[in-house]
Amino acid sequence: MTELLDIAADLVARVRKLGATAADAMAIDQNELSISIRNGEVENMERSEAKGIGLRVFAGQSSAIVSGSVLTAESLQKLAERGLAMAKAAPPDEFAGLADPSQLAKDDLDLDMVSQEQPSIEQLKAMAIEAEQRGLAVQGVSKSIGSGASASGYLVALSSTNGFSRSYRRTGFGLSASVISGEGVDMVRDYDGTSANHFIDLETPEKIGRTAGERAVAKRNAQKLTSRSASVIFDRRVSASLIGHLAGAINGAAIARGVSFLKDDLGKAIFKSNIDIVDDPLRLRGPASRAFDGEGLAVQRRLLIDKGVLTGWILDLRSSRQLGLAPTGQGARGMASQPSPSTSNVHMEPGVESPAAMMKALGSGLLVTEFIGASINSSTGDYSRGVSGFWFENGEIAYPVSEVTVAGNLKDMFANLVPADDLIFKGATNAPSCLVEGMTIAGK
Repeated sequence: MTELLDIAADLVARVRKLGATAADAMAIDQNELSISIRNGEVENMERSEAKGIGLRVFAGQSSAIVSGSVLTAESLQKLAERGLAMAKAAPPDEFAGLADPSQLAKDDLDLDMVSQEQPSIEQLKAMAIEAEQRGLAVQGVSKSIGSGASASGYLVALSSTNGFSRSYRRTGFGLSASVISGEGVDMVRDYDGTSANHFIDLETPEKIGRTAGERAVAKRNAQKLTSRSASVIFDRRVSASLIGHLAGAINGAAIARGVSFLKDDLGKAIFKSNIDIVDDPLRLRGPASRAFDGEGLAVQRRLLIDKGVLTGWILDLRSSRQLGLAPTGQGARGMASQPSPSTSNVHMEPGVESPAAMMKALGSGLLVTEFIGASINSSTGDYSRGVSGFWFENGEIAYPVSEVTVAGNLKDMFANLVPADDLIFKGATNAPSCLVEGMTIAGK
């Protein structure tokens, strides 16, 4: 970690010596080991290791980003020279610039993002094989699409002329299985997967394979629905996408451009009063946890929605300056990209009723378990998605459905949304199953 930080600091010092007004450098060292299995045999095995560095250079209010993967002194010098030349040729941006030192992260935080256990390639292979076998063992499953397992490590160092110099490390693991039920034109597929920072936190191969198989079998003999208006329950497999649409609508860059359907709703109730949505970069073992943001700013747990009320925008430094607001420590950047507003670990707090209880209370409606394409208008909130799932009658699952489109407007959907009690944390964005009444369903 020290070596990578030294390289980033060295590059910043080089470009500053050449005459840059300011600069920051992000250096990354990453590795990944992955294996994919089909029909019990290894279909693909990959191991990759890569180092690289990205340099953001300021010449007054003009800036440019350059990146490279060769970290010798000669290459770093050429990168610094090229970056400064590009910055001098770029148009000025009055909102660009590094953070003030008072805004920088000061605390050393241990967010427990590094696994103590590192599986071998043989362990990963055995896990993938077992997941596939468990899926094939489910009655009604006809074949495997494949299974896979992976392990990765990621080290990032950020150094800048405003005095910031920090690094962090993260590990990640994944396991998935996908199977088919039926034959010929009646074939249907489904899957399950798990990911975690710590190897020990992965779900078991038995669970992943069995769930994939059961899901595929349940989708057989799907029917088409006639067009109608109905209540829709978005299963927790897909409900996190609704939070994604919210995050896009309150992204500071979109607000500054005036292209969000929520641009006039700051401080207003846009959900029911029992709904809280949290962005928590400090969650232990969170897949998107971070001790500082992509610009070195301090981070904090934020209630994006507090008792239904929209509390603020997701801001990086540039968008905060455009809007005349304080930054929120939510800037993210890649090695070769400018910072932009972004969330970390986001979740909607659960409600009080189970999805089963919701179905019983509703009597009939559509349970959505998978999306197939989308048409979302970020300026108006108009929402239309192809879906598959299950129609329920008398509070019970009646039959699977496919080739259905659900439509509405995100403002109306948010205002009518009711969360269930089944929240689990599987990724960076999580939500319980969510009920939205009165949606338009387009079918045959």
